[in-house]
Amino acid sequence: MPNLKNQVILVTGANRGQGKAIAQHLASLEAIVVVGARNYDAANEVAKRIGEDHALPVQLDVTSESDWKAAVDKIINTFGKLDALVNNAGSLKRKPFRETTLDDYQQLINVNQLGVFMGMQAVIPQMEKQLKGSIINNVSISAFAPISKSSIYAATKSSVVAMSKAAAIELGPTGIRVNMVHPGGIETDMVTQDEGVPDYYNSVPLRRIGQPVEIAKVVAFLASDESSYCTGTEIVVDGGMTLGTADE
Repeated sequence: MPNLKNQVILVTGANRGQGKAIAQHLASLEAIVVVGARNYDAANEVAKRIGEDHALPVQLDVTSESDWKAAVDKIINTFGKLDALVNNAGSLKRKPFRETTLDDYQQLINVNQLGVFMGMQAVIPQMEKQLKGSIINNVSISAFAPISKSSIYAATKSSVVAMSKAAAIELGPTGIRVNMVHPGGIETDMVTQDEGVPDYYNSVPLRRIGQPVEIAKVVAFLASDESSYCTGTEIVVDGGMTLGTADE
């Protein structure tokens, strides 16, 4: 089990879904989790459930450069360090390509692409001072195996992969590692849309949809020293979905 005792880890979009599960799991491993969310009250609610000894809420709209600066400044002023960043916040929009607007695309770019860019830039100075840090970008199998009506989502996710790999090369000599997690279908509101788990997941090789904690466990590995020789790494957590269906 990864040793994260007293490690300070910032998780974005930590008020729900995968982000909430990641925050809770990291705290269970004795990390100090900074719960970032666009809505401070939502972040505070999650932090309260985790417990004040292991959680600090911050308001963090990932599309706001000033929010990023304020959040990182608060972390450094409070703890004096920042061991890991989990860029989890993301937005999904599915539309036929012909009907997709420039505004649709720009909204996803702002959250999924620029949000990750700004987050990485915000934490790098402190991690360079420490000569150590872990950045984990929660991406998606859509980066390399997109589904229909998701062209702009897939494009933003693919861009994060390229950016992460280039950053891993550049930041490696400073002791900063940059890695990626690629979730497949995970049972969150984003996937189920309050309509239950789609029957499709009965046909993937593991015959089920994934659970948020299964992403959290991979994030914990990448945040810890157990992955100390991993950078630019992509870990696919999709139950074999991208291999093909298991129908006989």
